[in-house]
Amino acid sequence: MNGHVSDAAEKQALKAKNRHPSRLKIYQIHSPGLICGLTITTPAVTMAERVLVIGSGGREHALAWKLAQSPFVLQVLVAPGNAGTAENGKISNSAVSVSNHAILAQYCKDHNIGLVVVGPEAPLAAGIVDDLMAAGVRCFGPSAKATQLEASKCFAKDFMDRHGIPTARWKAFTDPEEACSFIQCAEFPALVVKASGLAAGKGVSVAANKEEACKAVQNIMQEKAFGSAGETVVVEELLEGEEVSCLCFSDSITIACMPPSQDHKRLLEGDQGPNTGGMGAYCPVPQVSKNILQKIRENILQKTIDGMRREGIPYTGILYAGLMLTQEGPKVLEFNCRFGDPECQVILPLLSSDLYELIQATLDGKLSKALPSWLESSTAVTVVMASGGYPNCYTKGREITGLSLVKDLGLQVFHAGTARKDGNVVTNGGRVLAVTSINKDLIRAVEEANKGVEMIQFQDAVYRKDIAHQAIAFVKRSRGLTYKESGVDIAAGNALVHSIKPLAVATSRPGCNAELGGFAGTFDLKAAGYSDPILVSGTDGVGTKLQIAQMCNKHDSLGQDLVAMCVNDVLAQGAEPLFFLDYFSCGKLDVDTAQTVIAGIAEACKIAGCALLGGETSEMPGMYSLGQYDLAGFAVGAVERGQMLPKLEHICAGDVLIGVASSGLHSNGFSLVRSILKKTSLQCSSPAPSSYGSQTLGDVLLTPTRIYAKALLPILRQGFVKAYAHITGGGLLENIPRVLPKGLGVTLDASLWKIPEIFSWLQRSGILSEEEMARTFNCGVGAVLIVDKENAEVVLRNVRGCYEAWIVGSVVLHKTGCEKVAIKNLMKTLHLSQQADESDAGGELGQCEGQTRKMRVGVLISGTGTNLQAIIEHTKDPASHAEIVVVISNKIGVEGLKKASRAGIPTRVIDHKLFGSRSEFDSAVDQVLQEFSVELVCLAGFMRILSGPFVKKWNGKLLNVHPSLLPSFKGVNAHKQVLQAGVQVTGCTVHFVAEEVDNGAIIAQKVVPVKVGDTEEMLSERVKEAEHMAYPAAIHLVATGAVCLGEDGKICWKVQDSS
Repeated sequence: MNGHVSDAAEKQALKAKNRHPSRLKIYQIHSPGLICGLTITTPAVTMAERVLVIGSGGREHALAWKLAQSPFVLQVLVAPGNAGTAENGKISNSAVSVSNHAILAQYCKDHNIGLVVVGPEAPLAAGIVDDLMAAGVRCFGPSAKATQLEASKCFAKDFMDRHGIPTARWKAFTDPEEACSFIQCAEFPALVVKASGLAAGKGVSVAANKEEACKAVQNIMQEKAFGSAGETVVVEELLEGEEVSCLCFSDSITIACMPPSQDHKRLLEGDQGPNTGGMGAYCPVPQVSKNILQKIRENILQKTIDGMRREGIPYTGILYAGLMLTQEGPKVLEFNCRFGDPECQVILPLLSSDLYELIQATLDGKLSKALPSWLESSTAVTVVMASGGYPNCYTKGREITGLSLVKDLGLQVFHAGTARKDGNVVTNGGRVLAVTSINKDLIRAVEEANKGVEMIQFQDAVYRKDIAHQAIAFVKRSRGLTYKESGVDIAAGNALVHSIKPLAVATSRPGCNAELGGFAGTFDLKAAGYSDPILVSGTDGVGTKLQIAQMCNKHDSLGQDLVAMCVNDVLAQGAEPLFFLDYFSCGKLDVDTAQTVIAGIAEACKIAGCALLGGETSEMPGMYSLGQYDLAGFAVGAVERGQMLPKLEHICAGDVLIGVASSGLHSNGFSLVRSILKKTSLQCSSPAPSSYGSQTLGDVLLTPTRIYAKALLPILRQGFVKAYAHITGGGLLENIPRVLPKGLGVTLDASLWKIPEIFSWLQRSGILSEEEMARTFNCGVGAVLIVDKENAEVVLRNVRGCYEAWIVGSVVLHKTGCEKVAIKNLMKTLHLSQQADESDAGGELGQCEGQTRKMRVGVLISGTGTNLQAIIEHTKDPASHAEIVVVISNKIGVEGLKKASRAGIPTRVIDHKLFGSRSEFDSAVDQVLQEFSVELVCLAGFMRILSGPFVKKWNGKLLNVHPSLLPSFKGVNAHKQVLQAGVQVTGCTVHFVAEEVDNGAIIAQKVVPVKVGDTEEMLSERVKEAEHMAYPAAIHLVATGAVCLGEDGKICWKVQDSS
């Protein structure tokens, strides 16, 4: 670095530091001045980052231009760049080789480049991202495997077929005669011929007839028009409609869509002439409605990212979908794995967010927290100027004039095929430059861009004056709006009603036939057997339990929650639920989701013995985010006049409270639950507390609310029950008083009933007070019955015929100023519940005989996982004290992952190449270990050096095996060292991992003799066999508590357990 920094750069760096200090680098600036013979070092100055953009076109100029606007960016280098990126403020060109990735990586390190942004597709396909990331250089773009979506048309089409992504019908060929034969007899118009490989955007031929299509095949395959890219051709169906480009950012999970744009591929106006790389573009595209854009997002872009991830090829970068808007909906013409050119020149000018920050968030996997914002109600139009003769032969070196005049108009010129020569800017390519205009009015934007183009002069220049002609025709065309375009799809609503009619009919009961479709529903009380009935109604929702269901994409149990919340309330009056109505509201109706929810409602109505009489589905665009919906339910019941509850006048001190078991949380307190999840950084996919076996937290939290109506109603009608309280919102403290007369309260003893472990986990994780628990949750009691002492055993026996139940307390006189509900032993029982679920076999808290508390083990691998198999076999032994809960690999597709999958063990791949540093990679590993509540980490052929903070965090809980008898022969090539030393014995050592390599406390060793004539390979095989015995033995010692790591870093033995 030079010995000075400009004032402007320093001010900008300090400004950036204040905004986001974590992304900045520190440099020391040395002054050549000497005082008393000492070199003065000025205080460190916080500098913004250098960024390198790969490429030389208009797209790369636009990327550099946008990145340079960031206060976090000190300098943008472009390799090789063009005249527009040469010494232009923060932007300058670099002559570094971009084809030699090793040289490029070293260059980035030498020049303190913190981020590389790749423009064109060829370097991506060549693996530039993989190689730079592996070298520790942060690089934005998809991996070489992910770039197959663009680099291989065959791969892309196969992928789309596998994942149900709409595209044209097609077939691939390596023989030109077979391709032509197919064209002649295909059942669809097979008139689109594509070179399967990369052809710089020019490898597509759209033929007017079969003869032209066959000529295109010959040109590509026999005449080698595109070289090796045309060794395979894809013949596609000719789709009809309008072409658009939809791009998005992707962090491999979340996508952030850009406004749709439209390129103009043909050279001449009226979409005539040969195909080019693009002669102009505009953004956004008014022809693409919000409804269409939503379909593109869900059915194409998100499906693609999800599909790649499921296939083990996470996609991080820019995904570009070239689409045809057909009558059947949007269909994919092609995928590109980077910004389009010239689409980039109209998209980035509309981006109001900081591109640098957006890219960093994408690389960090945090795109969902940094979604981009765009200029609203503005349109960008760019017009490309090309050299005469393009896309065929053309002359370079033509002088370009008028550039400064265009700049004075406030227009932006993005250079492409330009160079500097003798102080002038000259042409140096087919597409020379593009003029971009931004205006709130589309037509005005087109006029401004065309005016700018006319002011730029060079010999034989070619450009179009009709860019955006389709959009202009669209906006000029007067047409009325439709309800569907406004976001309400009546046809989808009708389809939903049609699909749920049979579900409703199945709930019919005396008094109601439950047929949907009328204006209102009717119920015949006389037919239901009532003589002097009182009608009772209740209404409720599911609350924010909906958000858990939507996060888990699990909607089938919510219907029971909704029905239960309503009919359990009606039961408090002693009423039989007669009929139920539901209200389902959403922003965009997803028929499948709605049908799943309502099917659950219908099934719950059958459980409750009531009819699903009707409902309302409300589609309200703009009211809900994508995928969100809300539910409300309405239950109406009846009770004969003399059987109503509560019987307040009969309740007296000394009466007994019977608690009826809940199924879990039911549907209350979920805002607090979600806060606890957020605090603990756990996901719905994280393992549930140990007593729930293999269930996830999401599974446990979504356990449906228990419906008490049908089972308890006959018991209530016996006349022994004086009151019934539904323990709903407000918990035990708020609901029991609702059925008590003045002057009376209750005392409860929590030690008398079973509290499910989920409540203990919530209390422990949220550090919740006793009052918070009792006022928010049911704590295992979903309903309370009040009966006199004499009839308590009879009622309890009847209830236990249906549900688990206990006598949990009694009615007492209430003292003024005291709570009406007093609970003893709640915190104690919550803690005992936790301990009972965590205790070992034969423990003092009543663990079932033969059960063993198993330590949760996570295994890190990089390859075949030979030791992994031994650990798996050990943990499958019923007597084992350990279980493998996750296997993590830093490489995709290795044999160890397959072994884990065959054993039914969850796996995760965390590719170290995708992280900028060792600590970032280790942090990602740590997050997964926490997600699975791992207690012990075993390294089994894990070929990465772990960072100091990671080792410190897992101190005493991190094991490794070394192929020698430590402390002898540390480090790599242990077998070679053994043979060179001439020792007679070696072996293996299982040890706790310390920051110093192979220096941790030793847990177990296994001796292996060195035989005469041993080679490294022979010795290695015998040592591996020893490792397969020593490693499980060491795990057993740690898991049983026989061995632990002391505070002094030495082994502590518990002799009584070590046998």
